[in-house]
Amino acid sequence: MPTPDPYLHRAPSDLPYFSSDGEAYLARTPLRDIRKSRELRVLSQEDFDFWQTYGYVIVREAIPAAAAQRLLDFTWDFQGLDPARPETWYEDRPFRTDLDRELHVYGFVEAYHHQLIWDSRQAQRVYDAFVDVWDCEELWVTLDRLNLNPPNVKNRDRALIAPTDQGFDIELHWDVDTTLGVLPQRVQGIIALNDTRPELGGFQCSPELFRRFEEWKVAQPEDRDPIRPDADRTEFPVVRPELGAGDLLIWNGLLAHGVARNTSRDGVRAVQYLSMMPALESHEELRRSRVESWRRLSTPDWNGTLVGDAVKHESLRYGTAELNGLGERLLGLKSWTEQESERPEGEPVCAESA
Repeated sequence: MPTPDPYLHRAPSDLPYFSSDGEAYLARTPLRDIRKSRELRVLSQEDFDFWQTYGYVIVREAIPAAAAQRLLDFTWDFQGLDPARPETWYEDRPFRTDLDRELHVYGFVEAYHHQLIWDSRQAQRVYDAFVDVWDCEELWVTLDRLNLNPPNVKNRDRALIAPTDQGFDIELHWDVDTTLGVLPQRVQGIIALNDTRPELGGFQCSPELFRRFEEWKVAQPEDRDPIRPDADRTEFPVVRPELGAGDLLIWNGLLAHGVARNTSRDGVRAVQYLSMMPALESHEELRRSRVESWRRLSTPDWNGTLVGDAVKHESLRYGTAELNGLGERLLGLKSWTEQESERPEGEPVCAESA
């Protein structure tokens, strides 16, 4: 894992974004308050206003439905599960740690660099949507994974995970410490790989709490939980946005959100986690770590819950994904300030895919 960097690095963008880790950012103006300096590319003005007011926005058909289906087929195959045989969804598998078991319950799929995953990351419409919300073109894409969550029963029953009264809660939480004096800016996203239905669970959030956060926090005790909201759900209802296969949902880290359990009889919730943040090109150790993870298919080290598949790591299954020009910049292989003909010595554009 890259050595923690105590210094703030500035992204090479017009707007001043600073970060030490490429996850949470300090900014002069919060994302919910920025005034656009660039024309909107994908979002309508109504979409952008909704994003700033309620903390999330949906981009319809960010990738084609057919591409989402191919990625869903890959997700089934990577896990060794048969979509037509629900009994295979609950077969015993090795758990190296308690975290492994919890990730299995939640349906996380430890694949990060397959070509289909990168195809979504370097899709122009996906990138343009993140440019819209950050008002920034110089972005890096997160090296994240997939989710395939069958009905939460048997060895995927959430009751297997001991509940806690404080801290992270899969049902509803914030992605940043909301008690800080200067709130960090963070953005996350998912691409739906199949159509959502209420009984499948999936993404849920409290948009009214986001809208009225400043008002709400004034009435809270000083020792309130920084990442788990204790809010009246009658006053601040939790909603589940409807997504179609290929739709992208982007949310602000200050939006309380979570993943509802799958209560269906035989349906699954499937998504690709995908976000983009202002590039930290001056953080050389972080940049090299990202490039090496792509090139060697090593497990990304930006998040301690990314653990690699316990049965057969993806580096043993297929080769390095090919990147287009946009993908090179989104990874950090090529600088946003670099001309087309320039390239760091010893860093090829792509390697042959297997």
